Amino acid sequence: MEKLKYFAGGKFIESKTDKYNEVVNPSTGEVTALVPCCTKEEIEEVIAIAKEAYKTWSKVPVLKRVQVLYKLRELIEEHMDELTYLVAEEHGKVWNEAAGDVLKAKEGTELACSAPSLMMGESIMNASSGYDTVLYRESLGVFAGIIPFNFPAMIPMGWMTPMCVATGNCMILKAASFTPRTALRFAELYKEAGLPDGVLNIVTCTRDEAELFLTHPDIRGVSFVGTTGVGKHIYSVAAAHGKRVQALCEAKNHALVLRDAPIDRTAAGIMNSAFGCAGERCMALPVVVAEEDIADKLVAKLVELSKNLKVGPAYDKTSKLGPVVNKKHMERILSWIQTGIDEGAQLVLDGRNVKVEGYENGYYIGPTIFDHVTEDMTIGTREIFGPVLCIKRVKTFEEGLAVMNNNPFANGSVIFTQNGYFAREFAARTHGGMVGVNVGIPVPVGIFPFSGHKDSFFGDLHTLGKDGMRFYTESKCVTSHWFTEEEKTSTEVSTWDGTI
Repeated sequence: MEKLKYFAGGKFIESKTDKYNEVVNPSTGEVTALVPCCTKEEIEEVIAIAKEAYKTWSKVPVLKRVQVLYKLRELIEEHMDELTYLVAEEHGKVWNEAAGDVLKAKEGTELACSAPSLMMGESIMNASSGYDTVLYRESLGVFAGIIPFNFPAMIPMGWMTPMCVATGNCMILKAASFTPRTALRFAELYKEAGLPDGVLNIVTCTRDEAELFLTHPDIRGVSFVGTTGVGKHIYSVAAAHGKRVQALCEAKNHALVLRDAPIDRTAAGIMNSAFGCAGERCMALPVVVAEEDIADKLVAKLVELSKNLKVGPAYDKTSKLGPVVNKKHMERILSWIQTGIDEGAQLVLDGRNVKVEGYENGYYIGPTIFDHVTEDMTIGTREIFGPVLCIKRVKTFEEGLAVMNNNPFANGSVIFTQNGYFAREFAARTHGGMVGVNVGIPVPVGIFPFSGHKDSFFGDLHTLGKDGMRFYTESKCVTSHWFTEEEKTSTEVSTWDGTI
């Protein structure tokens, strides 16, 4: 049994803790490693290491800093199959989904390579008579990243680390105890790419030890992805201690299907969105709001397609739906399915008790579909984070939009229609921060921010895009004045007051 170590100062260190959690292969149910719960003292030591590394790293010119990321990009491509298998084995994503997770890490790395351009400031000569002003963007110090289990490559190594280090900061990641090995492997690749020791550090611990990141004076900002309850706590505590925070939280994304939508193509798009990654993603599509005229046809098509979805182990390239991350999470999803039945929703496809031959101990749940879900049912309003799809029926576009906007979460929202007027109205009036028109998963490419709204996000600057660069930098304005020959001998001082 492998006993994992934490990564600090460019090396792997065995924790002094006596508390370890199990890392499980969800396809088989087998324990593959033990991950340490680092002590508070060890977390403090890692913060000190990162603070010391910042003194040197922040002085390295940005054009040289991004050379590390250019090399890392090459290493990601070189180790693509290895990283894909690692994600599939520890999380349960099927092969193509695991590859997508790694490719999203590469995409964030490529975005961070543009830091020299993104960090360029602004200037104006003669802002006031004889005075010139220049705005610079500078690094801040040490940041903490708190990672969920569901994207072990993309979130820590696409959303957080690349832009953080490219802009001259140091990063401490709290890897998810369920899926820590991918991040630890990336740490080795960063070191191979030439990142100086201490700039990137990775620990595993409980919420109790991680609380230190929210209050420690040497942590300048916190990037978090996880549940809304925890996100609100992190936002309130860290902000109260003067830190920058971006907290990406829960979602209950809805799609509105109008009567003119092509049923076959729409159903295929919903399938990919609802059941991809076994529903374990904040941009999943767990609710479809369908106009009554086409609801029966749509539900019938979704059931037909779902029955043909092959459930199997993650690293079998023929599998289309892999396991959920562990037994506890599987039991939570099964409990939600029972809640839907108890609330009176119509279970038209039951994914419970699915068995995969040769993998009977894996954590598998088949596609599950509830029809006639109403607004008073929690199954249609709360995040389940599993392969469960709810169908809500409405009479009109306006009713459907109202149902969607009534939800407290607003990560993404989607409309399927061929009507340009309704598509435009939807894009303008939906509360979702990321909007899809005939696009089931409306996540933009990394040059745009991942911009959830309402209870799906707390903070001012989103991850990725120009927001991501601004989160990891602060502006400094320098106003200069050079004396004329007459001024050199004058005793009168012209005070700069910013006026014209």
